[in-house]
Amino acid sequence: MTITDETIEYVGILAKLELSEQEKEQAKKDMSEMLEYVGKLNELDTDGVEPMSHTFDVNNVFREDVVTNGADRENMLRNAPEQKDGCYKVPKTFD
Repeated sequence: MTITDETIEYVGILAKLELSEQEKEQAKKDMSEMLEYVGKLNELDTDGVEPMSHTFDVNNVFREDVVTNGADRENMLRNAPEQKDGCYKVPKTFD
């Protein structure tokens, strides 16, 4: 694929960039080099290579969600600056 002036203009519009002529030429050169590199990657023989989403074979590394402080209200309220009727007392936020 060849990068044209129209392509650079379009990308500039999408990215909301105002490029000078020199910057447009540099962008054209850079984008062409990127596409050449991707083209080289397409030449690799990937037959028999299984697609992967992670570099390590990881399956569900999450721990079980276990409640450890369930009904210990007394202990939790001990750190509260103020409490009322077994609940946290907080400042009024609106009238």
